[in-house]
Amino acid sequence: MIKKILLTLSSIWLLLALPASAAWYEVTGSAVVLQSESQARQTALEDAVLQVIRYAGADLSSFNRVKPYLKNKQDHYQFSGSELRQITVTKTRKKSGSLYLTAQIEVFPSARTCHKVQYKKGLLLGEFDIRSPQHASLGGIYQLGDNFTSVLKRQLETRSQSFVVSGTTRVQINPGYPSQMVMLAEDHDAQYIISGQITDLTSTLDQKLLRSDTINRQFAAELQLMDGKTGEVLMQNQYREVANWPFSRTSQVDTGSARFWQSAYGQAVQRVSQNMMLDLESTLACRTNLPEVVRHYGNTIHINQGRKHGVKQGDQLALWHSAGFIDQNGIPRNRMVQTDITLVVDRIYEKSAELSIEQPELASSIQPGDLLTKQIED
Repeated sequence: MIKKILLTLSSIWLLLALPASAAWYEVTGSAVVLQSESQARQTALEDAVLQVIRYAGADLSSFNRVKPYLKNKQDHYQFSGSELRQITVTKTRKKSGSLYLTAQIEVFPSARTCHKVQYKKGLLLGEFDIRSPQHASLGGIYQLGDNFTSVLKRQLETRSQSFVVSGTTRVQINPGYPSQMVMLAEDHDAQYIISGQITDLTSTLDQKLLRSDTINRQFAAELQLMDGKTGEVLMQNQYREVANWPFSRTSQVDTGSARFWQSAYGQAVQRVSQNMMLDLESTLACRTNLPEVVRHYGNTIHINQGRKHGVKQGDQLALWHSAGFIDQNGIPRNRMVQTDITLVVDRIYEKSAELSIEQPELASSIQPGDLLTKQIED
């Protein structure tokens, strides 16, 4: 019989079953009870699954494929075609307005998942604004757009597997001017541009006869993803949460305070930022990362990605000539022409790296703006 070893690792309990390709994890997820216990149970189960994915190094972009099934209230879930194979709920309990769910989760992590074989992709994050400022009058939360931008930036920097935030910008992101968007992305060494708006902050009063009235407030936002090489719109998604607004109707609320973000409403806003990050992972994780030649001298080239993106000494890359053009409608079209040139990483910096050319006789054909792809070992 296969022996199982139980290790205590913070809040995560790991049950490692031999052979090493499969592992069971026991973890407790939590959620504040807001609308209903069933909603809190789903959120706590999602929290548990995300903890295991991050700890095991599994593919975060696979989470959205199993997420719809977690809405079903059952004690056992089984999946195929995913690194997550089985989930068994062993215990749930309520304490101080929160629900805690303990589950055992079987994972088959793969060494070939996209985030492990690709470099991290640079994202330029546009500042979110509030489409209808009058919606923010309750609580005076006019700065929520800036605060939400910071929360999403932190989600991408600390919890995503595939991205590096190259910067934030207050420049208006407009897909109607793709050539300008390409220039903006180039200025920040970003492969993709993210922009969005907060579209709904309205509230409704739930009047109680024998208890205090409660206010339920919406938080809706839209997200737009653009290709920084062409200006093409790749994704447009809308998100919505509703939660209790626990503050007085006459108080001015500081949306940068811990009191706000620890409230039921603040946690709902954070869930929106997490869902945005997960959707970006699902959309972009397996798209090819494209480092760019920014300098060429002798037998050495300089690229615009480095240690922060996951570049390592000895990595081999293939070079592609960039042959983009603008069509008759003024839309940039990205075109890449494969070459026989390969390069090896010699020296790494935080945001850049130096590579040597393995075919010196072909070095004269390399130009700034040429693109590279990481060669994946068999």
